[in-house]
Amino acid sequence: MIKYNIFIMRGAGMEYKTLFTPMKIGNVEIKNRIVMPPMMLGFGQFNGKPTEEMMNYYEERAIGGAGLIITEITRVDDFSGASAFAQLAISHDYHIKPLAEMINRVHSHGAKMFIQLHHPGRQNLTLMMGTVPLSVGMERVMGSLYGKMFYKLAPSAKKLMEADLLPKVYSPSKCDRAYSAESLNKEMTVRQIKKIIREFILGAKRAKAAGADGVELHAAHGYLIQQFLSPYTNQRTDEYGGSFDKRMKFLLDILKGIKAECGKNFPVIVRLSVDECYKEIGREGVGYTLPDGVRMAKIIEENGADAIDVSSAGYDTYNYWLEPTSFECGWRKYMARAVKDAVKIPVLAANLIRSPEQAESQLEDGTQDFVCLGRPHIADPHWANKVKEGREDEISRCICCLYCMESMQANAYKGTHAQCSVNPKLGHEKETLKVNGNGRSVLVVGAGPAGLMCAKTLAKRGFDVLVAEKQEKTGGQLLLAAAPPKKEKINWLIEDLTHTAQKAGAKIECGVTVDKEMIEKAKPYAVIIATGANAIKPRAIKGSDRDNVFTTTDILNGSVEIKNKKVAVIGSGMTGLETSELLCENGNDVTIVEMASEIAPGTWMQHVDDCMPRLLEHNTKFITGHKLVEIDDTGIVAVDIENENIKIIRADYVILSLGVRSENSLATEARSVCKNVLVIGDAGKTGRIADATAQGYEIGKRL
Repeated sequence: MIKYNIFIMRGAGMEYKTLFTPMKIGNVEIKNRIVMPPMMLGFGQFNGKPTEEMMNYYEERAIGGAGLIITEITRVDDFSGASAFAQLAISHDYHIKPLAEMINRVHSHGAKMFIQLHHPGRQNLTLMMGTVPLSVGMERVMGSLYGKMFYKLAPSAKKLMEADLLPKVYSPSKCDRAYSAESLNKEMTVRQIKKIIREFILGAKRAKAAGADGVELHAAHGYLIQQFLSPYTNQRTDEYGGSFDKRMKFLLDILKGIKAECGKNFPVIVRLSVDECYKEIGREGVGYTLPDGVRMAKIIEENGADAIDVSSAGYDTYNYWLEPTSFECGWRKYMARAVKDAVKIPVLAANLIRSPEQAESQLEDGTQDFVCLGRPHIADPHWANKVKEGREDEISRCICCLYCMESMQANAYKGTHAQCSVNPKLGHEKETLKVNGNGRSVLVVGAGPAGLMCAKTLAKRGFDVLVAEKQEKTGGQLLLAAAPPKKEKINWLIEDLTHTAQKAGAKIECGVTVDKEMIEKAKPYAVIIATGANAIKPRAIKGSDRDNVFTTTDILNGSVEIKNKKVAVIGSGMTGLETSELLCENGNDVTIVEMASEIAPGTWMQHVDDCMPRLLEHNTKFITGHKLVEIDDTGIVAVDIENENIKIIRADYVILSLGVRSENSLATEARSVCKNVLVIGDAGKTGRIADATAQGYEIGKRL
């Protein structure tokens, strides 16, 4: 048996002088150039006060070395401006005291904290209009019973929203529905505009009273302030719309109002989408572009802003501000550089930064003054300290899988928070592991995400852990996930879990098939079955046993290579779509057949939006509403679900993407020779990467 180590040293011996050099925003000195930008994760409550869970979350990132932490979107208006049921708020004086406690906890670790002031405008959900004030009142009367009742009913209330039976959301002008929110909107009156302006100013005053170091105005990502800036969403003809200068007025009235009432020395950052990126989705001429954004930044500077936080896009162009894994690191740094060259105040920017080397490089070359690490701070709260202490190899890297956003939005209707595929401790920051393994031996069978996370956790607790993997390298199902085009970042998780498990003390041996005799001979205290799952090849489908029929696993693991053929892919989940993309890149003519009425049913929209344009470029054909019934010499026979008409599709090869089935046959044998046998990850129940890592951590924590 051979010990296997996939880890490659990252950034060893590098110095990050600029990254850890202090710099001021206004009169506030930030100890380094590392910013944790705003991210809504669902740790709040109806009344908008920070929960203990939220305070722990922010404090952990301060402990981890971030120089500046900017809160999640913080509402200034309860009736029209609440974006979520569990959102931070600064809309009332009663928010000041609890917010001060959170700020003090962040300050105690040397970090600064700004409050981001926010209103969603047309990107809100009609379900949210008036819901929060009502819920706050009901909770006072009913206590915790109200929340339990509310979250039972919330999913059903979505149907009223989808039927347009709820109040319309606010917008500068009546315009198209926002993508992903899709709520009807109405034009704001001047009176409503001035009221919201006043609420932003009052929010800043409360932030200052709570001890915040400054505020950030959210004029990005298609929210209300940016909606006023855009000619697409602002078609007013009064003082707040029409010309470029009039479209700026809403933002400038807020900015100047805050400076007038909070003082010139109270810093204000403006987070600005400098390009709406409509051209990136084929809508050339819609909205505004980078030259307009740079012009806005200069005017914002002239009117007293202390820094510009450069971002891009909005919900209509979602993937160009919250990128999927396919996007290259630093792809939009040219936007930050354009603003940096035009203004004298500090420039903050995210720019899809995923390594300390990239962060240092973009600071040194003058792209920006501060690096915003959003999802990297979700994945690893101690990113900054690990870099400063020369422990870059211990960073758990964000793989851009978007599960934080997907799970946050799904869980918002359940009263729970977001999850992270890389960090199962998200939302449980104060949880500690009991070091009571006492050298007891544990055999982990399978080196996929569940097995590696479990091994790492157990080793930290003092168990003597051996991971046995039958393949020649670690990764399990992640190896398949990383195989399609532009999915290379998935490999980061394999590398990070492998290395950190080994560093914690776990031994990993590859090319080892575990059987009953091996377990009996080893006499382990516990056996963890993390053997994953296998692709389904239904025998019920006539012809599925033919020589030209394969599963997506056969394609993704490289055991079967098909080039320049006609290929039918059955099933349009993300595995089917991504396998199809790989087939397309090999010159194949691909037809995707889906039984549901739409492509990729139930799949997070960003992944579909990312993958589909590339498939269409390859002239991929899509057939929906058809069920595969037979595979024959010429291809496949499918039946239309609605009218039962038969459709013949010519194909040289057929690839089945019909899901996976748990592989846990070893569990029964293991239980005959060991008392403690646990089945985790896909071996127990098939799911997402986050499910596997969460279960691996949980079992490792409580064994």
